[in-house]
Amino acid sequence: MKVKVAKWGNSVAVRIPKSVADDLGLRPGSIVDLEREGTTVAIRAEPEVKIPRYRLEDLVAEMKRLGPENEPETLEWGPDRGDEIIDDDYSRGSLKPPKDDNATRRR
Repeated sequence: MKVKVAKWGNSVAVRIPKSVADDLGLRPGSIVDLEREGTTVAIRAEPEVKIPRYRLEDLVAEMKRLGPENEPETLEWGPDRGDEIIDDDYSRGSLKPPKDDNATRRR
């Protein structure tokens, strides 16, 4: 199949006909592999890898379902060093919450 090369900004582009894009499952945003072999350019459509999305609620529910006997072992890494040491009012417990919660909202 012959197609015309067009200008796209400082680059050139090849428009893929709808029938070919549909056959390969290509849509805007799809990633393809472009390979040069001498004077030949090959565009390979690779299957899209679906990355699963997890909700925190589902992960917590699964953790509770498995029970505490399946928790990973806690490792002791030794004393904190460098940037691991947080020394501020909150960490020392000297940060006091406001007495009137509405007072902070009025500011």
